[in-house]
Amino acid sequence: MFQDIKERRRRPSTMPTPAKPDIPSAPTNFKTPEQVAETEEKAKPEVETIALAETPKKPNKIKRIRKLSKKNKIIILVSIVVLVIIIGVGSWFIYSHYHNSRHAAKTVSKAKVVTLAPTTVASTLSGLPVALSVNRRPVTGVMIENEIDAWPQSGLDQAGVVFEALAEGGITRFLALYQDTQPSYIGPVRSARPYYISWCMGFDCDYAHVGGSPDALSDITAWGVKDLDEFYNGDSYTRITSREAPHNVYTSITSLNSLENSKGYTTSNFQGFPRKVAAPLKTPTTTTINLTLGTLDYNVSYAYDATNNIYERSEGGQAMMSIDANGDETQIAPKVVIAIVVPFSQGALDASDAYYSNYAVIGSGAAYVFQDGGLSIGTWQKTSNASQITFTDSQGQPLRLDPGQTWITALTNSTEVTYN
Repeated sequence: MFQDIKERRRRPSTMPTPAKPDIPSAPTNFKTPEQVAETEEKAKPEVETIALAETPKKPNKIKRIRKLSKKNKIIILVSIVVLVIIIGVGSWFIYSHYHNSRHAAKTVSKAKVVTLAPTTVASTLSGLPVALSVNRRPVTGVMIENEIDAWPQSGLDQAGVVFEALAEGGITRFLALYQDTQPSYIGPVRSARPYYISWCMGFDCDYAHVGGSPDALSDITAWGVKDLDEFYNGDSYTRITSREAPHNVYTSITSLNSLENSKGYTTSNFQGFPRKVAAPLKTPTTTTINLTLGTLDYNVSYAYDATNNIYERSEGGQAMMSIDANGDETQIAPKVVIAIVVPFSQGALDASDAYYSNYAVIGSGAAYVFQDGGLSIGTWQKTSNASQITFTDSQGQPLRLDPGQTWITALTNSTEVTYN
């Protein structure tokens, strides 16, 4: 029945078509709601398709890596390994640096607490740097003659302190003191005098000589001097054949030290001269020193060497030299020159027809201290045989001396020292 209905609907109607009413025509772009809906339905897939086509897809990283070439994979792998190594090394360096810094800080902290003992000290005798053990050595004083027949002497250039004064007949003599140095050739050694003994005792020295004046030999016993007289200790001295007696007695510090040890004279306790740092004047004010002693042959002069801050010594108008066992000569050139004015008297004629000099070395007097190219005028003082000679300025303050050899000359009055 439904089929018949469909068939009837498909067949054209034989009934006449009624006339259409006169209705205004619709615009050409007019669409019925059904047409609009149909159009939108057809357009929708196209829009979605276009949207899908225009929206870029997110790359799949895993797939891209898988698509890399073998070479690129190796490069990436090596880069990763290198990066790991760099990070590891950097971490180790930072840790190591931090650890070492802490360790160093601890070491510095410990170093502040620990005080290292010095390897050198100032020599009590000369003020020069010496090993610690040197100041424990005994000071050895040696009488050295100054007659023309004894020129040039040996060992004077290596003495720490030298005292100079008249012995007799207008001839001077020296007391050379040793502790820092150990010269192997010293001489000629001559006889003792009381004032040299007193100066020596201020250094608690052991006293080397060949006999002496009657007063000196008596004083050695009375004053308890640590005596090293050649008359009783001949094995510690040598009589050379190149010079005639009495200018031929020589010794060495090694020989005298051995003698001192045998007698128990192993050290010296004394007060050294106050010292300072050498400070040469930019413009020296005193470059020449002249000392009048006895005859012309024994008058002394010093010329200041500003380059080396020393005073080159001349005697009798010629450079005063010191000669060693090999025949090599060195000019005497102390760092400090001191002239002291000491009350003086001529002793009586003795059995050997000699007039011995007498110096009143216990007391005080004027002192002229030359150093650094300048001059300080002050006072010397010595209160007893065992006390040290001291030097003070015009204000009564200690005169500090440059380190190095100090040469002290006794004069009878201030007119015997001139300078410019």
